[in-house]
Amino acid sequence: MMYHAESFAKNNFLTYLVGYGGSKPIPSLLASPDVSIIYLTEPPASLRRLPFIVGGPLKVLRQILEIVHTLAIRIPHPPEFILVQNPPSIPTLAIVWLVSKMRGCKVIIDWHNLGYSILALRLGESHLFVRIAKWFESFFGRSAYAHLFVTNAMRNHLVKEWNLQGQKVVLHDRPPSRFHRAEPQEIHELFQRLLPALSDPNFALSSFLPSSEPPYSTPFTRVPSESSPPASEAATLGSLSATTAMPSLRADRTALIVSSTSWTPDEDFGMLLDALKEYERRARASEGRGKEERLPKLLAIVTGKGPLKEKYMQDVRQLQTGNKEEGPWRFVRCVSLWLEADDYPLLLGSADIGVSLHSSSSALDLPMKVVDMFGCGLPVCALGFACLDELVKDGVNGLVFHNAEQLAAQLESLLRGFPSAPGLATLRASFQRKESTGSRSKGLTTGGPEWEWGTWSENWDHVMRPLLLHDVAFEAQLQ
Repeated sequence: MMYHAESFAKNNFLTYLVGYGGSKPIPSLLASPDVSIIYLTEPPASLRRLPFIVGGPLKVLRQILEIVHTLAIRIPHPPEFILVQNPPSIPTLAIVWLVSKMRGCKVIIDWHNLGYSILALRLGESHLFVRIAKWFESFFGRSAYAHLFVTNAMRNHLVKEWNLQGQKVVLHDRPPSRFHRAEPQEIHELFQRLLPALSDPNFALSSFLPSSEPPYSTPFTRVPSESSPPASEAATLGSLSATTAMPSLRADRTALIVSSTSWTPDEDFGMLLDALKEYERRARASEGRGKEERLPKLLAIVTGKGPLKEKYMQDVRQLQTGNKEEGPWRFVRCVSLWLEADDYPLLLGSADIGVSLHSSSSALDLPMKVVDMFGCGLPVCALGFACLDELVKDGVNGLVFHNAEQLAAQLESLLRGFPSAPGLATLRASFQRKESTGSRSKGLTTGGPEWEWGTWSENWDHVMRPLLLHDVAFEAQLQ
């Protein structure tokens, strides 16, 4: 939604972004004179502690009053368009429907998933609340001015099942241009910022990662020793600016994998833990092999916030401690970090493999985390489901797994011989783009199929801009 707001503003729309706080917006929104951010307030703790059957309706009522007040009063002029992402469906879809009637706005729904299918994960598909949620979503979503879909599969399903009215277009998610493969200098600066967080004793990384001496080295990068000043001068200089050489990646670095999760039931984080446990076993077995066959140490960084985080991170600590028979893990560490908006794409651009555990409650959406990873030239191992092939091409830009054993085998095949890992290099080659005749670009892999790719702006301008500006221009002519 922040990317949508940025694109509206770039096309000279006065844009209001309405939502809950909790993380810093992307810098372009804070700097844009055409973007105003309106924060909604979180429900009080006393309301969240009530049983769901009581607290749920009260929470919805509170949300209705606040959002109606925001859209009808706090935004001073009637908007031309109201763009809402679904889910959440309740009460949002009904509110924007009501406000559109009151203020003469056109509603655009960005269908990222189905709200009732997420509720069904907790309550079951036959539950009364789930059936009500499905009716609510279909009734208030049916008559929007325009519908955006993240997959062709979702468009086909909803048009058939719910008889959606209005314009219907597929807008595959793409990351903005600031998502890119990180240069060694950027990786060096990032991990200098992350070193305090990675030094948390609970992570047990002090003896696991290669030793480092900031500002001249991190666990993943180092400045050539001949460019560093003597130790007596280093304390005085205190920065990298006095060196003459640029940082480079360390040959003794650990492999770095990244996974982003909301720590919710629709992502089975336990599958990643089982895969890491199996990787530990395989790495130990590879110790006696030659350099090209050995498996490296592996650091898994998991980003995001959510309700199941503490439960799973406790499981991580228990696994890393080990038991009497196997002892503590020697080849694997898993840590959880929360990154600012500026650092998240840099972490993806620094990693060797991305892991997606998104299973899709509806089997009709695609994981945004994979979109971000592809924007950073990062190959992925992704949990397979029905329409994933609209994004992940197995063996071209990533690998698809269905259980922990397959994921562990994929990590082994991709990281064998790291940092000179042939399997990983093959997937990386697909991100070496060649410019096509238009503004869009294509990634190619030797002997493999082509797959289209482009930035968020390219995709948005191609799909959304004609839809919006044609309608605005037509109304201007009538006036």
